[in-house]
Amino acid sequence: MADLHRYVVGLDERGKSAVVMTGVPNQQEKEDFFWRATLWKTKEIPVDNTVPGDRSLDGGAARSPFPGGMLVRALELWPDPDPETHRALFAETNRMVGHDHEATEADRQRSATMHKTDTLDVIHVIRGEIYLVLDEEEVLLKASDTVVIQGANHGWSNRSGEPCLLIGTMTDAIPCRPVAD
Repeated sequence: MADLHRYVVGLDERGKSAVVMTGVPNQQEKEDFFWRATLWKTKEIPVDNTVPGDRSLDGGAARSPFPGGMLVRALELWPDPDPETHRALFAETNRMVGHDHEATEADRQRSATMHKTDTLDVIHVIRGEIYLVLDEEEVLLKASDTVVIQGANHGWSNRSGEPCLLIGTMTDAIPCRPVAD
């Protein structure tokens, strides 16, 4: 599990900027596969900073942000297990988070974690390395790399011997649609 610290800064009772919350809430883990924590989540864009409380707790383990909202999440992915185990772990994870886009068999053969969301994702590699698997290509991402995913099909493959830590912001978006041939 990542050694992660979260500090939420807002206004204190005197109207001064201050740390108003700490800690890493809303964590999920699947042993030997992944760990993640939702660091912040909103139900609206633009964000209403007057909403009280720890908004990272809203929505539980859901993969995507609320309609019209955004979320910030830390995700640590461990090295890939064998393909059959990988597909089973990912299917179980999808059920846990309520993911509703079903991958095709061809997608599952390409990458056990192939999926898409109706979001704009901005993901930064903090530690380690990971392959971003796309329909017809792969990109090796290393620490300090950033990828912007516009609702397109993608998967992750950690072929190293170490966990990879990602931090990402997902914003609800109009779904992208493939161009007809």
